[in-house]
Amino acid sequence: MWQAPPAPAPFETEWLPVLDMPAPGMQNRLTVALRIILLIPQFVVVWVLSVVAFFIAVLGWFGALVLGRLPVFASDYLTGFVPYETRVNAYLLLTHDRYPPFAFHTPDHPVRVELRPGELNRLAVFFRIVLAIPAMIIQSVLYAGWWTVSFISWLVVLILGRMPQPLFEATAAILRYRMRYMAYLLMLTSAYPKRLFGEEPGSVPGGPVSATRPLVLSGAGRGLLVAFILIGVIAGGTSSITTAVTSDDDDTKQVTGPLVPGPPQSGGPLAS
Repeated sequence: MWQAPPAPAPFETEWLPVLDMPAPGMQNRLTVALRIILLIPQFVVVWVLSVVAFFIAVLGWFGALVLGRLPVFASDYLTGFVPYETRVNAYLLLTHDRYPPFAFHTPDHPVRVELRPGELNRLAVFFRIVLAIPAMIIQSVLYAGWWTVSFISWLVVLILGRMPQPLFEATAAILRYRMRYMAYLLMLTSAYPKRLFGEEPGSVPGGPVSATRPLVLSGAGRGLLVAFILIGVIAGGTSSITTAVTSDDDDTKQVTGPLVPGPPQSGGPLAS
C-alpha cells in the first residue's frame, strides 16, 4: 500500500551556535600552575581585539538595521573574534592543555566554535542590548560562581593532572553559554542563548560529534552547575552590599568586584 512521504522538517529560522571541545584529558601540571601567567599575552591581545570588535559591532548594528543582516566586513571579523575569545577562556578555565594560537582561523585547535550569521529581525537588532540583558546577567552570575571557587578547581586539576568529568561538564556549559551570549549580542545569530543545562543523549543525529556536541550533563555536572549559580548570586549580592556600604562611608564609587570576575579578557568594551 502506498504511504505518503514523511512531512518535511520545519525550516530552521535560527542557528544556535555550537561549541565543540574534546573530553578532558591529562594536562601538564606546570602549565596548570602557571596558567594565568602564561595567558598574560593573550589577555592583552583579547583586550585589543575587543576594542576593535566594539567599533565594528556598532557599525554592524547600523548596517544590520538597513540590510537585515550583518555587513560582510562585520560578520568576517566578529566570527573570528568570538571563537578566539572562547579558546582563550577555555584554556583559562582549565578545560584542556592546548595553548590558544594567536590567530582567528585555527582548524586544528581542539576548541572550535561554529557560527552561521544570517538574516536578522530588524526590530530585535534595534533592541539588541536591551534584549541581551537577561542573558548578560545569567552569564555574569555563572562566571562569578566559577571564579569565586576557582582556587579549589585549580587545586583539583593541579593535583589530579586533569579536570574531573563533572567539573568539565559544568565549566563547558558556562563557556558555551558565554559564547552564545556573545554571538547573540554581536548579532552573529538570531537565536537567544539557551540550553544552559545541556541536551538529552542522542539529540545529535548520527551520534556525538564531540564531548560537547551534544553537551550531556550528568547528575553531578548539573549539581555543580547549580552550585556555581548559587555561589554567583551570593557573590554578586555580597559585592553589591559591600559597594553600597563603601560608597556611603567614603562617598566614593569604589567597586569591589566586576560583573564578570576574573582575568582581563572578561573585561573590555564588550564584556558584560
